[in-house]
Amino acid sequence: MPLGLLALAIGGFGIGLTEFVIAGLLPEVAADLRVDEAAAGWLISGYALGVAVGAIALTAAVIRRPRKRVLLGLMVLFVAGNLVSATAPDYQTMLLGRVIASLCHGAFFGIGAVVAADMVPRARRSAAIAVMFTGLTLANVLGVPFGTFIGQAYGWRATFWAITGIGILAFAGIAALVPASANGAGGTSLRGELRAFRSGQVWLSLVVTVLGFGGMFGAFTYIAYTLTEVGGFSSGAVPWLLVLFGGGLFAGNIAGGKAADRRLDASLIGLLAGLAVVLAAFALLASSQPATMVLLVLMGGFGFGTVPGLQTRIMNYAPGAATLASSANIAAFNIGNALGAWIGGAAIAAGLGYTSPLWAGSGLTVLAVAVLAAAAFAAARADRTTGAPGVPGADVAPESAAGLDAVGPRAAR
Repeated sequence: MPLGLLALAIGGFGIGLTEFVIAGLLPEVAADLRVDEAAAGWLISGYALGVAVGAIALTAAVIRRPRKRVLLGLMVLFVAGNLVSATAPDYQTMLLGRVIASLCHGAFFGIGAVVAADMVPRARRSAAIAVMFTGLTLANVLGVPFGTFIGQAYGWRATFWAITGIGILAFAGIAALVPASANGAGGTSLRGELRAFRSGQVWLSLVVTVLGFGGMFGAFTYIAYTLTEVGGFSSGAVPWLLVLFGGGLFAGNIAGGKAADRRLDASLIGLLAGLAVVLAAFALLASSQPATMVLLVLMGGFGFGTVPGLQTRIMNYAPGAATLASSANIAAFNIGNALGAWIGGAAIAAGLGYTSPLWAGSGLTVLAVAVLAAAAFAAARADRTTGAPGVPGADVAPESAAGLDAVGPRAAR
């Protein structure tokens, strides 16, 4: 494994920690900054909106810059945002720090995925991307509980000081370990990168990401209510149960990356179909505590197992213009999170009960399977028509003109 992947994983760990740890510290932050729960919630919502905006806008702004230098600049932005949060004298400054830190999130994972894929042979691209995303999964499994503990023991600002230190470590690691070859220019131009979005397969990949992740995180957003109100767990048990979910994320990410390198579309269809089944089974068995613990692991495993493959798929269908497409897919993950949470919340508000987000998530995931199956069929049919050779790690030949044109206008090289 190239050591540069480890440096990217450390950056991913810090960014994941910044995104998720605030949830466990929200009461302390709200009390210290003298705001109510609704206002404190914007420290989470504002971050999510910043991710979606930064993934596209910031990537577009730096598209012609050397990728390694861009990653280093993004880590500087990350450190600055968390430093502002750690020293914030009031709520407005804290919110500003959260937004500053969020802007680097989408661009880091989008550009970092391209850099990670370029460090290894093509047949191992998904596995390399999975290593980078391992940092994000570990932030859920280990970082969030530990960060919450630090914040509760030494004050919430101590957590953000620690995250600032992780950002400095990631900067040093990227500077020292990411190869000089990654400092080559990114896209040829913004106009050239935008041509990737003339491919119907790129748009279908984005739709699959929104629906698939919307299904999982729509269910996950309200999982505490499901665990306590339906499963009968105490509120104190919820953090430990979420460690099971985080363990599933970690294992699924690694296994999904390896599976995607063997058969990309087939593995994605299998994982999404498995997720739909798991969510439906969870809805049926949520009152059983043993079943709940098993299904939490499986939900995380099948859900996050799709991430390396989804990221690889959109990059495959945007040859020569993968940077902006990769970042757009990170934005799609966050749009899916918001969509799923909205649908799940609407289902609960309609009086359908605390298992309704699981049913809604299963339905969204079934739609993702249908869209991906149609996209894969269209691409494979076009590939058979032209007789173009396949791409290692994929089921179709996304770099052939026919593959790109399978669902939509011709994508420029």
